[in-house]
Amino acid sequence: MSGAVVFAGTRVPVQTLLDYLEEGDTLDHFLEDFPTVSREHAVAVLELAKQSVFAQADSPG
Repeated sequence: MSGAVVFAGTRVPVQTLLDYLEEGDTLDHFLEDFPTVSREHAVAVLELAKQSVFAQADSPG
């Protein structure tokens, strides 16, 4: 996928989930459109993103 980060075992870019959410779609809508992505994988990606945001907010400077 041209170096894009994808959900394990799929060809669905993680960026697609973020784009859906940015446009106001729900996680359920994303999962309906991309049934090869499990809810567990999608939630795990969102948790990692959340941890990354908070880690950056907590770092000095």
